[in-house]
Amino acid sequence: MAEVQQQSQFGQGQYQGQQSRSRQVVKAATAVTAGGSLLVLSGLILAGTVIALTIATPLFVIFSPVLVPALITVSLLIIGFLASGGFGVAAVTVLSWIYSYVTGNHPPGADQLDLARHKLTSKAREMRDRAEQFGQQHLAPGQQQTS
Repeated sequence: MAEVQQQSQFGQGQYQGQQSRSRQVVKAATAVTAGGSLLVLSGLILAGTVIALTIATPLFVIFSPVLVPALITVSLLIIGFLASGGFGVAAVTVLSWIYSYVTGNHPPGADQLDLARHKLTSKAREMRDRAEQFGQQHLAPGQQQTS
């Protein structure tokens, strides 16, 4: 009985080994086919690029006095429009944040703004008090402070 089980297990292991080997062969064949196709395609694209560049180079040389300034102008226009749009979006964002802060909503960063305002006002009070003390100490004995 044990002998029959060993033979059947050996037969299953051999079958699985053949199955995994055949899967490996299929995977390898697929990889070689895909890789070869992509290699041929890249070669064709390279050849087409070289041919197109060979044909286009004389045209670029002939039209370069017109093309270069036109390219510079177009790129400046594009940069200007993009910058304008970006600054517009930033302005709308800032204005909406200020509106939410003023109306009492709690936009992100409001806590930091309140903390900074509190620090500034406390430092201003402290400096005012120091100035008053300094003024009282350095007044001539006959002069009075006018406040």
